[in-house]
Amino acid sequence: MAGTQRRYWLMKTEPDVFSIEDLVRRPDQSEMWDGVRNYQARNFMLNDMKAGDLILFYHSNAEPSGVAGVAEIVAPAQPDPSAWDKKSEYFDPKSTPQNPRWFCVTVGRPKPFSRFVALDELRQHSALKDMLLLRKGQRLSIQPVQPEEFNFIVELGSKS
Repeated sequence: MAGTQRRYWLMKTEPDVFSIEDLVRRPDQSEMWDGVRNYQARNFMLNDMKAGDLILFYHSNAEPSGVAGVAEIVAPAQPDPSAWDKKSEYFDPKSTPQNPRWFCVTVGRPKPFSRFVALDELRQHSALKDMLLLRKGQRLSIQPVQPEEFNFIVELGSKS
């Protein structure tokens, strides 16, 4: 990544909708991260995420919720085609191909952890005390993560 600084992110998905295992099973192990309908999360994808950035793949609304592995941003933001699909739950009549309102990045190169790292476990580590995910009321589906936090969680997920 010449000339750019790699950034780290946490991206939430409900595992019964799209899990890290689903990403592993994709023919090219990549998928558009579509359907995001929050402007702050959209702006992270549109303005800040770059190919080569790494993500913590977080399973939310699960029992338990937590980090299932890592993946990489493999393509930068592009207009989200689910916004134009009238059959999609993410359809937005105000978004058009000529004037898109919603964008999505493509994620790929999944690496599931050897050990799922549950949210309750993350809360137990003082090294993560300032992490956005752990702040009260923080519900954003895409969040920046500090490099130290990312590396700490990867280490937790690598332990057997």
